[in-house]
Amino acid sequence: MTGTHSVEKIGGTCMAATTTLFDNVLIGRRQGADLYGRIIVVSAYAGMTDLLLEHKKSGKAGVYARFVADDDPDGWRCAMAEVRNAMHDRNSRLFARPKSLKDANRFVDERIDAVETCLDDLARLRSHGRFCVKEQLVTVRELLAGLGEAHSAHSTALLLRDRGVNAIFIDLTLWDREDMQQLDERITQALGSVDLSTTLPIVTGYAGCTDGMVRRYARGYSEMTFSRIAVLTGAREAVIHKEFHLSSADPKLVGTDKARKIGRTNYDVADQLANLGMEAIHPGAGRGLRQTDIPLRVRNTFDREDEGTLICSDYVSDTPRVEIVTGMRQIQALQFFEQDMVGEKGYDAAILEALTRHGVWIVSKSSNANTITHYLSADSGAVARVIDDLQALYPDAAISAQPVAMVSAIGSDIARPGLVQDALRALAAAGIDIIAMQHQIRNVDVQFIVDTAQFDGAVCALHAALVETDMGWTEERRVA
Repeated sequence: MTGTHSVEKIGGTCMAATTTLFDNVLIGRRQGADLYGRIIVVSAYAGMTDLLLEHKKSGKAGVYARFVADDDPDGWRCAMAEVRNAMHDRNSRLFARPKSLKDANRFVDERIDAVETCLDDLARLRSHGRFCVKEQLVTVRELLAGLGEAHSAHSTALLLRDRGVNAIFIDLTLWDREDMQQLDERITQALGSVDLSTTLPIVTGYAGCTDGMVRRYARGYSEMTFSRIAVLTGAREAVIHKEFHLSSADPKLVGTDKARKIGRTNYDVADQLANLGMEAIHPGAGRGLRQTDIPLRVRNTFDREDEGTLICSDYVSDTPRVEIVTGMRQIQALQFFEQDMVGEKGYDAAILEALTRHGVWIVSKSSNANTITHYLSADSGAVARVIDDLQALYPDAAISAQPVAMVSAIGSDIARPGLVQDALRALAAAGIDIIAMQHQIRNVDVQFIVDTAQFDGAVCALHAALVETDMGWTEERRVA
């Protein structure tokens, strides 16, 4: 691999818009050699992983959740039948050639039948009562997750071959193998002999490996696979195809006529977005690209002519400015007050240990002489358990939590004189009270803590003051 190729990841929503995907990304105006020099990493079709595991937002049980619950012996089987029907239905809408449709459905049936056999065996063991299959449930989750990506990658490669493209299906799921490998070893082995000048690899976003992709990265596993492929193959550029532009704010919130496409930024900004839960790129995936100096481009699948936003390690805006206003609509502010904290050590370490034990994500923190506040992305139940643990350890401390919203103004260089004053005036004019504020020395972001009910208003007010009136933004960057 010479580093003249790109590695491109396609998200589930874009995968589901198959006609647009082929017209704007996979084929479009490309002919001959221009069709190649790329490695395509695909997610499952939109909604498929929800059916296999559980719904990402609503929590509605899929195959995995029904199998774990075990409240209905046929529950998971019904859920698996729903997956089979959904995959067959997707195939029937994709393939015009009867032979290709038959091949696609045969592939789906073989994979689902194999997984069903595994689950049947585990269900029989569990029914005896003397067998504990808890440890195997992690493997079940991994196995099911890979099924969605295997379906989409196989179907995409088949569709491309129907259109005369020399595409090959690269299956990293290891669905039928016992000799598990490290992720890097698996990728190198699968892609090492592929001639990218004449072949277009369509790679599963899920990769079966010893560490467990879902276990380590949750639903961000496909971006980790994408990132490691780019790093290991020495890609010229990494590209993520999404259903939206990386914009200065949510266009649905501030208006499509006011939101701007960012265009250029750096990995510092991408890290801040990942920390706030925005779907720019998984923080672990961004880390590998940044360390190997591979630029990342985020493109809108539905805007073929636009080059998207380029994220580089060394980019800094020509003039200091805010590039994006975003945040988290609800987080938990955990406040730990202990009068005897002054001059003493160990409090912060104990809090961090409790947060780690309960799997709570720290968005930000602040402290003074006797108070430590952590802003957490977690449900109230997990935070309550953290408080119980800390209260038992420090019975004299005053520990409390409250829901708040965080709005952040982010940029590669926001060291514009008067920026914070302008932000505060804008919030005051909109009738928004500040609960807290943090401004980091590196001048990458400013965080404003407000009441949850005032999140939308705070984003709009800050965007109007810091982006819409900034002459550093050009008209051609409007999203609309």
